[in-house]
Amino acid sequence: MNYTEILPFYSLTLTILLALILDFILGEAKKYHYLVGFGWLCQKLERRFNPDHQKNNSSFFSIKSALLGICCWSLLVIPLPIIYFSFFNQLIWYWQILFDGTILYLALGLNSLNKHAMQVYRPLKSGDLSTARHYTGYLVSRETQTLTERTMARATIESMLENGHDAVIASLIYYLIGGIPLVIAHRFANTLDAMWGYKTPRYYSFGYSSARLDDLLGFITAKCCTLLYAFQGHFFTSLKNAYSQGNQYKSHNGGWVMAAGATVMERTLGGIAHYNGAKINSVILGTGQKVTSDDIPQSLLLVKYAALILVVLCFFWQTLLLIHFV
Repeated sequence: MNYTEILPFYSLTLTILLALILDFILGEAKKYHYLVGFGWLCQKLERRFNPDHQKNNSSFFSIKSALLGICCWSLLVIPLPIIYFSFFNQLIWYWQILFDGTILYLALGLNSLNKHAMQVYRPLKSGDLSTARHYTGYLVSRETQTLTERTMARATIESMLENGHDAVIASLIYYLIGGIPLVIAHRFANTLDAMWGYKTPRYYSFGYSSARLDDLLGFITAKCCTLLYAFQGHFFTSLKNAYSQGNQYKSHNGGWVMAAGATVMERTLGGIAHYNGAKINSVILGTGQKVTSDDIPQSLLLVKYAALILVVLCFFWQTLLLIHFV
């Protein structure tokens, strides 16, 4: 067999590699990022169709608002995957790799995670807590004014491990499961959860479906991400903690991946944090000492190695298929 016959068997691996390389070289778009435009459209629809958009006090669950929310979610998430599947899913194999790899790159945020983590890490190491608090606020929704060096490190690492799933591993897994249409659907759904999935009077009803559907879409991929983290150390303990601790965490999917990642790092996450004036005490995740700023680079490596492990597994799987069909 020549390379033109062999390479199509490795189309999935080549596409993922291309996307990761593009993300490494180019990073996140500096201008005209598609999610900025998507976010603008989300805001316009929400202000037009959310009857609770001006509420600032407690309210009961509104079925009408929830139905409008799921209609807006469907309008934003579903059309583009259908269009892609209909018109861009049957190209010649090498064009399909180039096209899919480019779209998959746009869905990835590994380079962006590294950038945001370093924006917190470097000020922390130089003792500039004010700048570190400023950039920590880019990563988390909790109040940052009174965060210490250790609590900022904790917030950053939690964000790296959870967003390592949301912005990297989930997209790669969904590409392997169903191609670019599923990648697009998940990325848009995850963005809508970040915008509408809050238990505030404004979004409590309207954003209910966004939060629940994001949880549903992330259920399988979070378990896959947990395994990819666990492969890097303390495998059985990581899975045990993911199950026992993650199921008690406020976010099921986030709890699983953070518990596994923290266990691999031999560190603990979770504890007290303040959100909108409310004190939230989260379950402790992981095993070992509390995290410090020195652990931030390791959390990034955990995500990067998880992506590489997935590429290797995909390569061996496609090699087995090649051997079977030859």
